[in-house]
Amino acid sequence: MKKETKEIDFELIKATLSGDKVALNQLIGKHYSFTFNVCLKMLYSHQDAEDVNQEIWIKIITRLKKFHFESAFTTWLYRIAVNHILDLKKKSIENEITKGFDGYAENLASIKNQELNGEEKIILKDAIEEAKFSCMSGMLMCLDREQRLIYVMGDIFKIDHKVGSEIFDVSIDNYRQKLSRARKDLFNFMNNNCSLVNKNNPCTCSKKTKGFIKLGYVNPESLKFNNNFKETIFDNLVEKSDKLDDINAEYHTRLFQKLPFEEKPTTILDEILNEEKLKSLLNLN
Repeated sequence: MKKETKEIDFELIKATLSGDKVALNQLIGKHYSFTFNVCLKMLYSHQDAEDVNQEIWIKIITRLKKFHFESAFTTWLYRIAVNHILDLKKKSIENEITKGFDGYAENLASIKNQELNGEEKIILKDAIEEAKFSCMSGMLMCLDREQRLIYVMGDIFKIDHKVGSEIFDVSIDNYRQKLSRARKDLFNFMNNNCSLVNKNNPCTCSKKTKGFIKLGYVNPESLKFNNNFKETIFDNLVEKSDKLDDINAEYHTRLFQKLPFEEKPTTILDEILNEEKLKSLLNLN
């Protein structure tokens, strides 16, 4: 009989606490990319996401002895990640996008639409996708941090509502209300501005690509978001069975679920093994 994720995690944690560094590496490897992708959707910047993800995992590892095996390891992990992200000082992108959706709409409107000819569409194919991924990631920054985190966890990655209420320390009804509000705010913006949701809108990814390149938002020679990814977020959903509240919300959320899911190497273990305090904390062999 195939073991459930919860059982596997418990076995890896027990082995880790017995000093097994292979088990620790497997535990980190199972969940590291997930927390990185949450950080990336929260912070936009790959460098900020990598730094914050490492900070989260240092916290997880140093507190591993306090895990009581009462709930799923992922619930415990999510709670640490959520609290860490909510307590962060404002990052660069958050200091830039200060006017929310109104300011974002003004910025997009100020970038001249430029039609691409057939040859340009072929040459700039990857850059057009980069423009879409970058722009959608920027839209998330228009939500305040708690809204954004609830939407990223609850809708994009489909964390169960009961688990969501636990990790955000609110009632299920309150959690659902917050999630619904974030979802509606994002949908309203996209429905009024983005042609991906409403084809009548003039703002299209291809028409904005040259403008994005000129302003430095997109570099065709160094793609950040559309960079050889193998899977999407949808391929890595925590729960695929829940139904979203309405058709419109489901459609625009599925657009976000089609964004890249980036696999990250777990180099953090090397750092831990070089830190005597961390190494001794877990009695690693």
